[in-house]
Amino acid sequence: MLEIKGVEKRFGGLVAVSNIDMTINNGEIVGLVGPNGAGKTTLLNVIAGIYRPDKGRVIFQGNDITNMRLNKTCKTGIAKTFQHPHVFSELSASECVMIGAIFGNQHTVSKKEAEIAAAEHLKFVGFPQEKFEYPLTSLNTMEIKRTQLARALASNPQLLLLDELMTGLNPSESSEAVKIIKKIQDNNINIIIIEHLMRIITKVSDRIVVLDHGEKIAEGTPDEVVNDPQVIDSYLGTNYAR
Repeated sequence: MLEIKGVEKRFGGLVAVSNIDMTINNGEIVGLVGPNGAGKTTLLNVIAGIYRPDKGRVIFQGNDITNMRLNKTCKTGIAKTFQHPHVFSELSASECVMIGAIFGNQHTVSKKEAEIAAAEHLKFVGFPQEKFEYPLTSLNTMEIKRTQLARALASNPQLLLLDELMTGLNPSESSEAVKIIKKIQDNNINIIIIEHLMRIITKVSDRIVVLDHGEKIAEGTPDEVVNDPQVIDSYLGTNYAR
């Protein structure tokens, strides 16, 4: 479904991502982990079309999307959530999701169709129905996270990029988020997820890719990765090894 070939991204003299090769197969959830500053979010932003790589290519379903703009990338079937979501303060939760349905969808969607889609996706992610018309500024962290996830799903993606969806959530909320992610996978949507909580990432991922200082240092099943000496040394620490 997705091939990343030799991707590099620089910001001035800083190499944020260096020579990354990576594939995503149909039906997979791939975890992306590593220390702060490892290049994880930068890599997702390159895939989504927010950044253009300085080197390398991004191939999605056989098509080269390397230099495609964000709005075009979204309409090809790639959607992204953000680590620090910015909300439209005057919009309701329902209106926020309608934006994804209308502007992120490759098909023309009427306002009425967008309203129906927004309700369906908000219900799917477990957003409280009585708050559909609440302004975004009145929502708590979990509700904001669910809203932006519903907005991404409203664009009908085939590949979903989740950037620290569970940051700021308590253990109970994180467990609920894991169930939602599994439901998304069951709907034939492929996922790349960044998450710092290894107990979460090992629970949801089919494969895990580890970055450090912009380079890929490991890739494999959750068990293989958490027992990899280089990963233990650079990221997990010896207390985590199983």
